Amino acid sequence: MIGTIRKHSKWLWLVIAALTIISFVYYFNPSQRMSSGNGGGSSNFGSIYGQQISLDEYQSAQREFYIFYLFHNGTWPDKSISQSDLQREVYLRLLILKKAAKLGVHVSDDEAAARANEMLHSQELARVLHVKGESVPLDAFVKQVLQPQGLSADDFENFARHDIVIQELVQALGLSGDLVTPQEAAALYAQEHQEFSAQIVFFSASNYVSQVTVTPAAVAQFYTNYLAEYRVPDRVQVSYVEFNVTNYLAQAQAELEKTNLDEIIEADYDQLPTNYFPDVKTPAEGKAKVREILIRQRALSDAHIQANAFATTVFQTDPAKPENLALVAKQKGLTVQTTAPFDSETGPSEFSAPADFTKAAFGLAPDEPFAGPLVAPDGIYIIAYDRQLPGEILPFSQIHARVTHDFQIAQATALAQRAGTNFSRTLTADLANGKNFAAACVAAGMPPQTLPPFSLSTSELPEIGDRAELNQLKQAAFTAATGHASGFEQTADGGFILFVQSRLAADPTAMNADLPQFTAALRRSRADEAFQNWLNQEANRELRNTPLFKDQLAGEK
Repeated sequence: MIGTIRKHSKWLWLVIAALTIISFVYYFNPSQRMSSGNGGGSSNFGSIYGQQISLDEYQSAQREFYIFYLFHNGTWPDKSISQSDLQREVYLRLLILKKAAKLGVHVSDDEAAARANEMLHSQELARVLHVKGESVPLDAFVKQVLQPQGLSADDFENFARHDIVIQELVQALGLSGDLVTPQEAAALYAQEHQEFSAQIVFFSASNYVSQVTVTPAAVAQFYTNYLAEYRVPDRVQVSYVEFNVTNYLAQAQAELEKTNLDEIIEADYDQLPTNYFPDVKTPAEGKAKVREILIRQRALSDAHIQANAFATTVFQTDPAKPENLALVAKQKGLTVQTTAPFDSETGPSEFSAPADFTKAAFGLAPDEPFAGPLVAPDGIYIIAYDRQLPGEILPFSQIHARVTHDFQIAQATALAQRAGTNFSRTLTADLANGKNFAAACVAAGMPPQTLPPFSLSTSELPEIGDRAELNQLKQAAFTAATGHASGFEQTADGGFILFVQSRLAADPTAMNADLPQFTAALRRSRADEAFQNWLNQEANRELRNTPLFKDQLAGEK
């Protein structure tokens, strides 16, 4: 009933990976406070493994998840995830920790302290918090980051301790990954890197548009049949104040140049992988990139400080109403702008907004009118509710040209697929009679295209464009016998037939060089899969006695 946890637990699942703090900025909003309950105001938090969950346990797990989310996302989850998602992550964390306790997994104080120091030992974190040295003192981290959110040093210690516990549990439950033998890894590598030499013939809708007969009655019927395609989804419109990063670059550069900036750049550049900046040709160019990043991060941090002060004033203005954004902005000489209506998929058109911006915008209401600071690539935003626009089906008269085009493409796609299916039958007979694939295609007026060699590990193949999905092409090549053609494979564009000319064995030199890393990755993948399977089973059984299960069950009805 809980469903597949893999789909809903990306934050919790990230703990499996080694903790790495790379180029993030801490953002926090002192006006936001985490919920102290389970989302429904009830004091009953259910039970896991037959043990009742106390209020203290739930709140402790929630505080730990806040810190976990901060370390992995550079922001607090208040406005970034829904209450139901937050509740799910807290219960999953409780489930894992209770299982670890049942198995007797414990961490010493020294181990917990070492992990905490590892998390605090970050030059990036030191720069963001404006402290000297390579490690951020615990008291500075607590005072500047944790305390504004009602978190404490004890919460951070518990998080560090349980981070080790969870990783040890993952390793214990994923032991099957270690059972991957070198022979199995070598065989899988050879399979994934075996290259196909192939030809392909496409049946694209664009080649059949001219054969489509368009009549007013047919187009009108098409519109009626596909009304759902012409429904505009729910949209929102928000007003906002932007703290653009470009307004803070000069100040950030000036402040950083007062420090040992060149030494910091040198140290940071030396720690980066050699291919971190694939386009740079010299160390000097790479260091210039690092310099730009540091200045921009400092500018974002400065912008966030200003945005945070502005947001505090807005949020504390009583009574809370959307107009307060413009009121406070006028007092501070800031400009308020308004987005065009946007939906949850596309987001605002005026600027590049991250997913949490759009999610926060859709969470606004007249009685909960504000969100922010929200971090986007180019700045920090404070937003206010403006209006909601319910979804509607656009009238035929308004979108006649669009419907006509859609009708033509749909009909042309059907013609292309019919042609591909018919040719596939003819081709099978021709090949059986010894006819060459290319000759058969040319005779039918469809010269084939020769593809560059590719394998199951190929990540891109520009030659196919948007006429087919790469994974579908790989599957067709993998299942077709050498010297034979695949059946007709339907695609959104029409379809294709692939002819496998030969298979080329994996390069033995590359295989010998890559195999150790490939084997390690395969073992980690198998371990992750084993742990994920366990987590799915445990959650489906043990979370039945929690409000999370009851809320999801109610939502499925």
